[in-house]
Amino acid sequence: MAELPKNDVADLALAQQGRTRIEWADRSMPVLRQIRDRFALERPFEGAKIAACMHVTTETANLMRALAAGGAELALCASNPLSTQDDTAAALVTEYGIPTFARNGVDRDGYYAHINAALDGAPHYVFDDGCDLVNTLHTTRTELLAGIRGGCEETTTGVIRLRQMTKDGALRFPMVAVNDTDTKHMFDNRYGTGQSTLDAIFRATNTLLAGKTVVVAGYGYCGRGVSSRAKGMGANVVVTEIDPTKALDAAMDGFRVLPMIEAAAIGDVFITVTGNRDVLRREHFEAMKDGAIFANSGHFDIEIDIVALSDLAVSGPRRVRHQTDEYVLADGRRLLLLAEGRLVNLGAAEGHPAAVMDMSFADQALTAEWLTKNWQSLTPGVHDVPTEIDKEVARLKLATMGLAIDVLTPAQEAYLNSWEHGS
Repeated sequence: MAELPKNDVADLALAQQGRTRIEWADRSMPVLRQIRDRFALERPFEGAKIAACMHVTTETANLMRALAAGGAELALCASNPLSTQDDTAAALVTEYGIPTFARNGVDRDGYYAHINAALDGAPHYVFDDGCDLVNTLHTTRTELLAGIRGGCEETTTGVIRLRQMTKDGALRFPMVAVNDTDTKHMFDNRYGTGQSTLDAIFRATNTLLAGKTVVVAGYGYCGRGVSSRAKGMGANVVVTEIDPTKALDAAMDGFRVLPMIEAAAIGDVFITVTGNRDVLRREHFEAMKDGAIFANSGHFDIEIDIVALSDLAVSGPRRVRHQTDEYVLADGRRLLLLAEGRLVNLGAAEGHPAAVMDMSFADQALTAEWLTKNWQSLTPGVHDVPTEIDKEVARLKLATMGLAIDVLTPAQEAYLNSWEHGS
């Protein structure tokens, strides 16, 4: 039997179960599958070492398969302890030969030990989901910076952190904002987060949304998706915002817009999707109803001030259902926190459907290919994904759906590219 790659996973005996689930997800990822087949023929990553810090799920496993088919030498660690699927991690090691460092529920020290293990191979490229891999390179693993050619960032929170690093002159290599493509925003953030967040709330609490007041903090792409899906389930949706333009957008979409301190008193379910910290905090907890549920679909577990919640409670947390912790206040009110304040759609459910991640990871795979060809011409900082990649992913997705679109006639092309035609 061949020697297994380096790893730290919970149980290698789960590998066959993981492979079955990975192959099931692959059925709903036809775009990435086409890309994987081409990569296997062309080997665009031959000789390239890639370290990835991402959610270790069946969908991510299929991205790793595509990169490996293209010749990449990979190392994968988890970007969130609660999102790791232990059977997927085992399958990546034993079935696909990919070094994987991920265990569900690992503590903070273990989390960073896994990040460092993924970096020990001295990668040329980094794939990040939240900027922790990049941050580690710039703080405790600076000896590796000279060998880094560039990388990709998958999520909104990570791009925010990278832009701040660029503004401060701290970012030492180019990073491509895969998160900011139109196909990623449309599918992943709106449709993916919208569906998977509610899925997690249902799995954790079995609550009925119809007739309840759902408070959505943040009206970016994710907030729009959550709000529209909650409305479709019969909920009365309230949106809170700090951006006047987004607040106006929410109001024009038919949602009630309130400051959080007012929404706190009337909400039954609270969902944070801002990327910022302390969105729900002590004064909000003090105003909430008995039985209020709150969940975070922003990237890090800082949007809900869990320290303040613990200080305010006279008992708890007490696990009362799957990923549902009850905190009891002095007056007897019970507040329910889902997935320990971490990403609820991955902590209490399975994350986005594979059909959604097909788009996001197709963007990621094609951007990685582009990066390996163009990294020498890129300066340190945050770069956009070339428009042609975004359009190609959309074109491939339409083809897999059996849909066709119109093509401009020569006269239309000439008209759109000329200023000489009058009205």
